[in-house]
Amino acid sequence: MSTQTPPGERIAKHLARAGIASRRAAERMIEAGRVTVNGRKIDSPALNVTGKDRIAVDGKALASPAPPRLWLYHKPPGLVTTEKDEKGRDTVFAALPEDMPRVMSVGRLDLNSEGLLLLTNDGGIKRRLELPSTGWLRRYRVRVKGAPDDKALDPLRKGITVDGERFQPMEIRLDRQQGANAWLTVGIREGRNREVRRAMEAVGLTVNRLIRISYGPFQLGDLKPGAVEEVRARVLRDQLGLDKDAAGKTGTARRSPKARNRRKPGPARS
Repeated sequence: MSTQTPPGERIAKHLARAGIASRRAAERMIEAGRVTVNGRKIDSPALNVTGKDRIAVDGKALASPAPPRLWLYHKPPGLVTTEKDEKGRDTVFAALPEDMPRVMSVGRLDLNSEGLLLLTNDGGIKRRLELPSTGWLRRYRVRVKGAPDDKALDPLRKGITVDGERFQPMEIRLDRQQGANAWLTVGIREGRNREVRRAMEAVGLTVNRLIRISYGPFQLGDLKPGAVEEVRARVLRDQLGLDKDAAGKTGTARRSPKARNRRKPGPARS
């Protein structure tokens, strides 16, 4: 019996890259019998397809998948990183410019956190950037209540266990004391749920502002809150090792005009 992998990619991934739905939602559409391949209805996502296959959803022919793209977004505080919120709170995706295609977030920033959030139209890029094995450093500017010294921060530099969950060693620099608060620069490589806030609480510090300033090689820079900037095709290709044909059609960098006059990110006054 042959164990050779069939050519192409899984149908749900193909649908997600075409912007139809997320991979999981595409799998549900397939199970509901809404997808046909070469005129035949399928009910299982365990199928590989290529560009030669004729695919339709609800009887409508599927366009060719869009090339992979990546955007930098300066998330303001007060937005949740979900498409829909059961509590009716404002979401990142509802706040994006109207001309944005369907995108997914790379990881999340919680409601009160702000700064760099990566957005992509490609599930493969999303998974690659989220994998802990990539080891890409996420850097944050963190304001905490109190006056920590290096001794207080050493447990975080060595790695700490919080509620039975082990956090890898963090890179921490004490930048300055500002009244009752201190500003830190913190680097982590895993991005667990609320990792920075929970780790700080474990050593007696309360985070009252958290700004992500970089994710691997991608920087927040002077991008204004609420603004979006697309990563250039060449940069995306070089940083992620994408095939030139796959990434060669991505757009050049652009910014949403809706936030041009808003404040620059950075430390707030106490």
